[in-house]
Amino acid sequence: MSKAKDRPTIGIDGQALPVLPPDRDVRVWAKMVRVTVYTPGFLGILLLKAGDPGGFGLTVALLMLASASSIVAGLFVGSQSIGSGGDPASRTGVWCGSLVLELLAAVPILCAVPPMFNQLAHSALLHNVTQLGVTTTMFGAAELLPAVAILPFMLYQLSGFGTLHFVVSKPVNWGINLGILVLINASYFANRIGSSELETLFSGVLVSCMAIIVIYGVIKLRNMQAVYDTNCPVEARK
Repeated sequence: MSKAKDRPTIGIDGQALPVLPPDRDVRVWAKMVRVTVYTPGFLGILLLKAGDPGGFGLTVALLMLASASSIVAGLFVGSQSIGSGGDPASRTGVWCGSLVLELLAAVPILCAVPPMFNQLAHSALLHNVTQLGVTTTMFGAAELLPAVAILPFMLYQLSGFGTLHFVVSKPVNWGINLGILVLINASYFANRIGSSELETLFSGVLVSCMAIIVIYGVIKLRNMQAVYDTNCPVEARK
């Protein structure tokens, strides 16, 4: 990889070169991997200690997915190499790792946290319970506060910061992220009305779509780097 501002735009074949993501600091993304590995585990332990684990299966599953995906993202980031012997795969390690973190770690966490807070807010273990078994602490609209984190994530994705911005066209990027927003909200609504079937359906569709997009994105990034390396003018190579 070279700095985006120094990259040529036309290849030796006279065709436009692929627009690759800018260089990213491997150390920063390695630290992000550590954060996303341990954070879901901490949240899962907190959730399990708050009440009956049997009622939190889907939420814990999403948190475990985020943690496991972070490990896979770390493998991609660790494979990054721009020195001698680097190939198209190793030159896209950080980009592929960031794509995994964005779609298979951040998205599941964003989907899990709102219902998790709702479950914690009504946990008999954390709050006083009346004789009728109803918690006396009411949060009202404040229960939606964790869901606000979806908004800066959407801003990150749609403002050109996300890796997906370089993999798909702008309309497709908007469609994917609006789909993420709709499915997360639908899953949370299903959780609030107590429909575990619908919640599982919406969350399953969300995770399946993210997995497919990640697979497509990793392959696309590698192919873009291969085309760039093949057609990049000799004087621009390092």
